[in-house]
Amino acid sequence: MVEDARVLPPRAGALRGARALGVSAAAAAAALVPLPPEIVERWYSRGLYSRLQPAITSASNALPVALLDVALVAAAVWWVGAAAIDVQRRVRLGWVRIAGRLALRTIEAAAILYLAFLLLWGMNYRRVPLTAALQYDEAAVSPDAAVALAATAVDRVNALYDRAHAERDVGSAIAPALAASFARLQRQIGLPYAARPGRPKQTIVDLYFRRAGVEGMTDPYFLETLVASDLLPIERPCTVAHEWAHLAGYANEGEANFLGWLTAIGGGDVDQYSGWLFLTGELLRIVRAPDRAALVARLGPGPTADRRAIVDRVRRNISPRVSAVGWQVYDRYLRANRVEAGAASYAEVVRLALGVRFGPDWTPIVR
Repeated sequence: MVEDARVLPPRAGALRGARALGVSAAAAAAALVPLPPEIVERWYSRGLYSRLQPAITSASNALPVALLDVALVAAAVWWVGAAAIDVQRRVRLGWVRIAGRLALRTIEAAAILYLAFLLLWGMNYRRVPLTAALQYDEAAVSPDAAVALAATAVDRVNALYDRAHAERDVGSAIAPALAASFARLQRQIGLPYAARPGRPKQTIVDLYFRRAGVEGMTDPYFLETLVASDLLPIERPCTVAHEWAHLAGYANEGEANFLGWLTAIGGGDVDQYSGWLFLTGELLRIVRAPDRAALVARLGPGPTADRRAIVDRVRRNISPRVSAVGWQVYDRYLRANRVEAGAASYAEVVRLALGVRFGPDWTPIVR
């Protein structure tokens, strides 16, 4: 029996609605159903994800362009094109049905993207905290310990300044010494797999990065390392190492800062300088005012000039309004992914640096 063509559009609309509802329900369940961190750690972070990441990052590294950019443009073209086709049919469909189709299409696409996000990277937000894998003593986190570590950081940047500035910037290449340190650190913290480092790339949203004060990003779909174009050579190694920590499956920003710092200080001279300069800034923010003044006075003229150059770079490009809105959105994103501290989790690197027990050469000791 041949169906009346006039019946097909409503039936197709019903099927489209049911499909969008089903995908949205699956996305909602994935977001809300609690999973024990131990299960996520074993079956996802150290299981499925550890097998996906090297293959996906290797493929994305082969291309000089950011695949996320290609996907963003393709998605925009698809959505606008589909909407244009609907509008062309406005006489037959009517504006109410057009609006419904646009809404269903958007909801379904968002649900599919969220499920893909969880599968490819996002489930790492739910893994066991890094403090459960390393020997960590909360009692070691104190103001005096922060001052002592800050003094060590200041001494290291003073000692490394000349050698760091003599090294050549590798730009978009994967720095061999930094990559070797990244692989070594993964073995040290007991990972049974080796995450692939990402080729640093720029992105079409680079203007937003600079205006919002964002230094880098890990693409959660193609597992790429994206960095802001205005980063100074002394900033790039630690920023790249931070994003590589995300590629290793550590989604928490404080943990990524901590592992990025350790990766940097295990690399070449410019990598080490970048890592210690980063930690110097983090510690100077939290020590007491008299201690801060003494530490700043102890800092050599070269590192002092570099810290000023970083501040000048940010001030030159940042838009306070764009930055405030961007970080508010990111804070909500982190909280929605069960990071209770939100954007403040970045600062947890100090707590980890003070509380984790280390062996020789800043090797973290596992439990």
